[in-house]
Amino acid sequence: MIAHSLALAGRSLTKTRRNPGVLMDALILPVLFLVLFVYLFGGAVAGSTQEYLQYLFPGILILTTVLAGQIATGMSIVVDMKKGVFDRFRSMPVSRSSLLVGSVLADSVRYVIAVVVLFGVGYLLGFRVETNAAAAAAAAGLAIAFGFALSWITVLVAVLLRDETMVSTVGFLLPFPLVFGTSMVAPAETMPDWLRTWADVNPVSHAIDASQGLLLGGPVAGPVAMMLLWGGVFLAVFGTAAVTAYRRLT
Repeated sequence: MIAHSLALAGRSLTKTRRNPGVLMDALILPVLFLVLFVYLFGGAVAGSTQEYLQYLFPGILILTTVLAGQIATGMSIVVDMKKGVFDRFRSMPVSRSSLLVGSVLADSVRYVIAVVVLFGVGYLLGFRVETNAAAAAAAAGLAIAFGFALSWITVLVAVLLRDETMVSTVGFLLPFPLVFGTSMVAPAETMPDWLRTWADVNPVSHAIDASQGLLLGGPVAGPVAMMLLWGGVFLAVFGTAAVTAYRRLT
């Protein structure tokens, strides 16, 4: 299954290379959010754009991995299923689950590219890691792993609905309550009670807290543990459901 998944991940990356527009969306949106938030709200929220950039960047790092895969993963699977590619693979001695795992693994490579671009743009704008290189690498790795786990929600939607419009809608709307219902753009203490309650239990809040601790300093062990726990839950629940649904439907 591992060998088949890696081979199919290579196939998916080849498709991306021939259609770079899929990757450009994942690269442009996080950078656009970073620039807009810093220069529109930096002065009002933090008093200066530089201070706000330091505060905002860890959250945008998590947003990057969420945005990079939610639409691309599901759309790729739906297109392959409609074109009969998966039917062709079913007639071959190929692991069923590897068809889905390969697509998500390929998106992990896209996450890496998107994260590298974000760090480059952030550095040009003035962001500086306040811990060390190892902690920054850990923050990037955890963000990529979290995005990998979360992308299985869209995979499940793609397998069940097999409709490009529905997958695109879910992939577009999913990040908003998860990412913006957090302390990413403003401290949770400034939010109304109902929103602060959601931010406290939101899985992405723990991911952002972990990212902030690794990049800027502060508590790390607790947020990282919660981030890994939620990532494991997403992977176990939605990953298992997606593979089971695909096997039953095919």
